[in-house]
Amino acid sequence: MSSTVAKTRPKHLNLIVIRLPVAGIVSIMHRVSGAVLFLMLPLLLWLFQSSLQSQESFARFHDVVSNPVMKLVLLGLLWGYLHHMLAGIRHLFLDLHVGAELETARASSLVVLVSAIVLTLVVGVRLW
Repeated sequence: MSSTVAKTRPKHLNLIVIRLPVAGIVSIMHRVSGAVLFLMLPLLLWLFQSSLQSQESFARFHDVVSNPVMKLVLLGLLWGYLHHMLAGIRHLFLDLHVGAELETARASSLVVLVSAIVLTLVVGVRLW
């Protein structure tokens, strides 16, 4: 005789209520930044091509890149690139079982978040 116990499981996951650890946030942002960089690759290639083609195309490139909205997009892409690179290096070390202890992994994920933001600000202000 088995008795069935009704378990109160959520019907859906409320992503606003769930609190991920910093390492989980870094992992998700690593995936999102990779996807965004991949999707923006045609824009980056077009900008690169137009900057090298001729003097007229460079002037057009300069006009496009001088737009404040485009500067914000490029700043976001710079952050995505830096975050993706730093998080990828962190993941490589974790795959090699270096820094896989709980406290070290938490600290390295926090270092990735802060370093990506600081590097973006330093390089972004320099390029702006």
